[in-house]
Amino acid sequence: MTAARPTDTASNVLRALEGIWHSIRTRHPEIPDAVLILASGTEGKQARWGHHAPGRWRVHDTDRTEIMVSGEGLRRTPAEVLGTLLHEAAHALADARGIQDTSRQGRYHNTRFRDLATELGIDVAKNDKFGWTITTVPDTTQAAYRTSLRGLQKAMVLWRREEITAPTATGKSSNLIAAICPCERTIRIAQSSLDQAAVTCGACGGDFEPKQAP
Repeated sequence: MTAARPTDTASNVLRALEGIWHSIRTRHPEIPDAVLILASGTEGKQARWGHHAPGRWRVHDTDRTEIMVSGEGLRRTPAEVLGTLLHEAAHALADARGIQDTSRQGRYHNTRFRDLATELGIDVAKNDKFGWTITTVPDTTQAAYRTSLRGLQKAMVLWRREEITAPTATGKSSNLIAAICPCERTIRIAQSSLDQAAVTCGACGGDFEPKQAP
């Protein structure tokens, strides 16, 4: 069997993600068509698994929603990636219905988002800072997308390393903490970033954890 070309790997993931989005829309026709992209989820101040941006693309003279899935998130399970797509689909459904499902510049997810997420078959729990954002996919929903999940599992052979940005020295205090990985590399990072998603060391593959004071 001929090995897949290196450029095929990301394309396979995108095709699998597009297939899942099609399946979501088949079950919930109000959700708009979208352009699916892979991008960094850790280059901003707050790490994220995905993002919904309505009207970001122009396709055949028609505006189309953008759905981003973070490359860093591809190291999770296919069910967790499905959860990200359904989470963003809930935002897309809110936009289609003219529902304000978030506040605080899109960071805080309110009870209207919770209700839409439940409608799409995912469970969401409340985070004190970001609202109803903690997403899990129950077994019944995984079963409904079983075929799509098998395709995604075959395609998920790659994932992106997290961005690690060195802090800028300003002479002022900051909210950054010291974090250390298993091979004892140290970075400074906001505690909120560690809480949102794991930050992995490119040298040893282990996650950075808050450094304990001596």
